Amino acid sequence: MAEFTIASFNVKNLIGAEKEYYKFQTYTPEEYAWKEDWLADQVMTMNADIIGFQEIFEEEALRAVIDEADARGRALNAASIPDKSKSYRRKVIFRKLSVESYADAALAFAPNMADEGLPGQRRPGVAILSRFGFEGAPEIIQDLATPVTIPFQPLRGMKGDGDAGQYVLRRLSRPILKVRVPVDGKVITVFNCHLKSKLGEHFKEPGEAFAPEADLTHYDPVGRALGSLRSAVRRMAEAWVLRREIVKELQAGNPVMAMGDFNDGEHAVSSEIIAGEVPFKNYQWMLRHDAQEYSDRYSAEENTQIKEDIERVRLYSAEKLFVRKSLRDMVYTSAFGGVFESIDQLFMSRHFHPDNADRIGDMTYFSVLNDHLTDGSHPEAPYNKLASDHGQIMAHFRV
Repeated sequence: MAEFTIASFNVKNLIGAEKEYYKFQTYTPEEYAWKEDWLADQVMTMNADIIGFQEIFEEEALRAVIDEADARGRALNAASIPDKSKSYRRKVIFRKLSVESYADAALAFAPNMADEGLPGQRRPGVAILSRFGFEGAPEIIQDLATPVTIPFQPLRGMKGDGDAGQYVLRRLSRPILKVRVPVDGKVITVFNCHLKSKLGEHFKEPGEAFAPEADLTHYDPVGRALGSLRSAVRRMAEAWVLRREIVKELQAGNPVMAMGDFNDGEHAVSSEIIAGEVPFKNYQWMLRHDAQEYSDRYSAEENTQIKEDIERVRLYSAEKLFVRKSLRDMVYTSAFGGVFESIDQLFMSRHFHPDNADRIGDMTYFSVLNDHLTDGSHPEAPYNKLASDHGQIMAHFRV
């Protein structure tokens, strides 16, 4: 039996000092040192076996954070773990105090295809760190060989040709990183993603310096609402691309974990797309899809089959499963405008669900590091801007 931990960490714009990532946004050497210091402390504190990182602009900066976390871990171990001369060296508590090294861990980095390295116009990628290494080569999903075309059904009663339009997705805003992690004789497929944000996507005409909706001195509420619509549609389309990849793995019989910054809560449509449908309790009362008369309902056998077909490709929220069996009533990873919510998620297949008799493992604990979060109105907020604006989530598993 083996135990492992898996975590998701949006590091908030990790890039070296004096490098302009977004327009007029850089870190001074002092600010970068502060940020690296804080990030290394968080990585060491989590001490997770598998970590999915978001908002990574440079692999070198991430490796520097990991190296610093290792250095601090060695120093902490030297100070905390009794040597062999101590009679109490066998106590279990000291094993808990130990921080494991990432010296032999594997790191997969997925740069953003849209990042051309231009100052002020950088685009972040994602990464996965694994003490267990990887089975096979990591895969990056961002530019789609076949664009996703989403046609819309004409509404009933429309005249003419009935063309209701379509949405086409050719590239994800940020890459999805897919790896296979070997754990105690099992191989788990892990996805790390960072879906499109809720920030409005405003359209800039060719030759124009900025989109009209960006000019807040001429506030356009309708135009800005349309920008939010574009972001939401893109985020949900990206969620579907991730869902398609998840289903491929589940249909192949592989355990799956999907984590990252979903930029939406667990019950948002985009998150529900990723997780899959929740089956009804009983399909026997429903009219069949090909019903010809009132009594054409699904049979008892079809009811069982439908529920199984849905359940075997579902994912489950680690946070929700933990809250279900604990006294904790609130978990949040984001605070903005007075709204505290969880937009960083860890979903898992039924291979780890406690109600599944054939599960390969159990989640034993779920933790959130969010003491650093403020919503901008807190007195410490201006001094906390170099830390992440996301809480870190971590789940503990026993295989």
